[in-house]
Amino acid sequence: MSEIKSFVCNEPQRLDAFLASQLDDTRSQIAALIKSGFVKVDNKATTKNGLKLKEGQSVLIEIVQAKQTKPQDIDFDVEILYEDDDILVINKPSGVTVHPAPSVKEPTLVDWLKHKDIRLSTISGQERHGIVHRLDKGTSGAMVVAKTNEAHEFLSLQLQDKTMGRYYLAVINPPLKEELTTVELNIGRSTHNRLKMACSNSSKSKSAKTMFKVLALSNDENLQLVACKLFTGRTHQIRVHLESMNRHILGDHIYAQSPKMDKSERILLHAYIIYFIHPKSKEKLFFSAPLDSVTKDFIEKKFDMEQINEVTDTSTILRGFPTTTI
Repeated sequence: MSEIKSFVCNEPQRLDAFLASQLDDTRSQIAALIKSGFVKVDNKATTKNGLKLKEGQSVLIEIVQAKQTKPQDIDFDVEILYEDDDILVINKPSGVTVHPAPSVKEPTLVDWLKHKDIRLSTISGQERHGIVHRLDKGTSGAMVVAKTNEAHEFLSLQLQDKTMGRYYLAVINPPLKEELTTVELNIGRSTHNRLKMACSNSSKSKSAKTMFKVLALSNDENLQLVACKLFTGRTHQIRVHLESMNRHILGDHIYAQSPKMDKSERILLHAYIIYFIHPKSKEKLFFSAPLDSVTKDFIEKKFDMEQINEVTDTSTILRGFPTTTI
């Protein structure tokens, strides 16, 4: 089901800004609709958010009604790591999209939360209830969900001032040479492949910083388990910064290009640790999300598990980075 809405621009301005003034949607939701081809200017389709409108131009937008997901359609479950009246910390499964969008046909994490009757904040709009930050579909691991608008605002501020942080685990190829590697390169949309991001110095790129800590080498010394600390939260940041060093995550079908790489059922990238200040108690909390069976089985086959159990201890990982990064 969809609905067509028509507007006329009364003064020169950007397309996304104009639609934001006409619709009860967030700028990011409007940007997604434009990029997906649901907007026409003077009956011509456009995917440019920053298109400069002229006075008198007509704008048509197709509003796609989100498919109503039934409980029986949700064929996955989500592990709850912590819950109270203000927040929920979960371990997102790989293969689950976080929130609905025009291009998403399958049930999402937001659908699961709603069908579990979990109270959710409404700041991010109808499609993103409770979602403070997101993980890519293929990435698993720790996420914090806001139950109240007050909690959502408090957690969002922590994302901005870096008092909320995340550490990821990834299996990469080939191994890094240095025990600790920092990559600080701007990231923007790839000019060669719209599915990819890339390191860029263009005016549209955004600053990004990632630190990688070597944890273990595989038994055949071809693979490496690394911990990744995010200082910013750009799309595909870990994958793009690894690609800048000619390294790739196992199971990554977008950035990994070597046909001889070890195969994996999923991208071996997992949000292992998340920390933040509780919106009500103001206590600093740390949570770790256990690996799923696919990732765990792969690591057991390729690595010395005695070493893995030692290096993946959460306190060991936190101590492995400079104290200024926490």
